[in-house]
Amino acid sequence: MIKTGIIGGAGYTAGELLRILIHHPEVEITFVQSSSQSGKAVSSIHDDLIAETDLVFSDTMAPVDVIFLCQGHGKSLAWVKENELSSSTRIIDLSQDFRHQAKASYGDRSFVYGLPELNQSKIEKASNIANPGCFATAIQLALLPLANSGLVKDEIHVHAITGSTGAGQAPGETTHFSWRNNNVSAYKSFEHQHLIEIKESLTSLQSGLDRDINFIPVRGNFSRGIFATAYTLFEGSLDEALKLYKDFYQEAPFTTVVDTPIHLKQVVNTNHCLIQLEKHGNKLLITSIIDNLLKGASGQAVQNMNLMFGLDQSLGLKLKANAF
Repeated sequence: MIKTGIIGGAGYTAGELLRILIHHPEVEITFVQSSSQSGKAVSSIHDDLIAETDLVFSDTMAPVDVIFLCQGHGKSLAWVKENELSSSTRIIDLSQDFRHQAKASYGDRSFVYGLPELNQSKIEKASNIANPGCFATAIQLALLPLANSGLVKDEIHVHAITGSTGAGQAPGETTHFSWRNNNVSAYKSFEHQHLIEIKESLTSLQSGLDRDINFIPVRGNFSRGIFATAYTLFEGSLDEALKLYKDFYQEAPFTTVVDTPIHLKQVVNTNHCLIQLEKHGNKLLITSIIDNLLKGASGQAVQNMNLMFGLDQSLGLKLKANAF
């Protein structure tokens, strides 16, 4: 059994992580740390886990094989600096602290960017993983096949809408229900922090890529999911694009190219990404959908753990969508 621990156990990503790990056949949850909830039952905060677990939040750690860092951005690096771990203890960080190439290490710990469709062989050998961002996951999966074939020839335009859980559990001005309900708004246009990791991944496949990615993120009035559309110049036919994408993802158990229109309910509650292609004149339109808390966070973290420990990457992640 893989002994696991969670740091920052009270938030949305930790709750989804617990939901998966409790039923993972190769995992034992050793501790769930939360400085704000220590001593309380895990199910008192994550009440969807009532009758599923008798785990209690702790303010201490115990020896484990892998630690999941589920704290806010900026806290993971501080935690790594402050805590000495056995060299055999692996880390999967769900924040952005180690995602960028210039920040992918601290001391003797180096972090591999954990997008399995891009870095599976590296993940399998890694001791530490920087889990990708949610927008970044959906957008990269929409664009990787083009970059892999050197076919990003022009700037890329991306519009993506996300559910409110992407902003975290702590209430804020733009996450409060009365503000978000029946409301839509754009934010961080052309400047979203996930653009850095997206550009690094695409450049790793298409050397010298210098085309702009024009990204407009949108806050949706729903709880979870990301619906992303991207379009760019593509001189081939739709059939050629479909073959390119299906060949690229033929060994990817969670990324599927479909021939019919897609919608968010097909992926919410799963670790899947669905991709649909359309050709309009000389442009290729790519639609990519994921659950931001699963394939965009905790599900992908478990997928990475499976790969790190030599397991089937789908283990514990065969989840059904909430289709209705």
